[in-house]
Amino acid sequence: MSMEKSRVWTGFFVMLGLVFLGAMLPVSVSKLKSFDRTVTVKGLCEKEVKADKVIWPIVIKVAGNDYASVYKQMEQQNEIIRKFLTEGGVKPEDITLGAIEVSDARTDTYDNNRAMRFIIKSITTVCSSDVDRVRELIAGQNKLIEKGVLLINDWDSNISYEYESLNDIKPEMVEEATKNARLVGEKFAEDSHSRLGKIKTASQGTFSITSRDSNTPWLKTVRVVNLVTYYIVD
Repeated sequence: MSMEKSRVWTGFFVMLGLVFLGAMLPVSVSKLKSFDRTVTVKGLCEKEVKADKVIWPIVIKVAGNDYASVYKQMEQQNEIIRKFLTEGGVKPEDITLGAIEVSDARTDTYDNNRAMRFIIKSITTVCSSDVDRVRELIAGQNKLIEKGVLLINDWDSNISYEYESLNDIKPEMVEEATKNARLVGEKFAEDSHSRLGKIKTASQGTFSITSRDSNTPWLKTVRVVNLVTYYIVD
């Protein structure tokens, strides 16, 4: 075959390839565009759980003009509190006695006209995983008042309930949130006369733990929202 004929045939095949490529290009672009059809949906999962940890600060104040006498009263009241707790089933290691706070009216520029010179503040803190038992004691703390213990209700005495077993329920909640996201996606696809395809991207939301309401702070609502993007298929 001459060099000239070889060039002719080469040009012919190149042209044929370009024609074929041009014919296939619209199909390829069409398929590519179909993969760009997506829908992003949110999947919610909520679960109600009971707190597994309670922190109960028991605040007392004792006042008087003789420091030694006031300090002794404070010790006696703390012993009454400790006995009340241990007899109620609280473990000794779950009870912590904090440092006392002493206020002397003679050294207090803003409160030097009060009747009693010394005020001693003490906080006994219960930190326990036996939430039900501690709640019973909280409900019966009037027994302390009957024994002469002056309980103080201020910002230091706020009881807190916590849920520390989140890792135990995370997997099932993530799975449930993803299932709920798919249900939403399938509904969207159905309404658009299409089908829901595979997951393109997915991101797990942050878990939040809040009290169910202000009256039952030991009951918690755990919540997570997953964001999932699906392909839409005709």
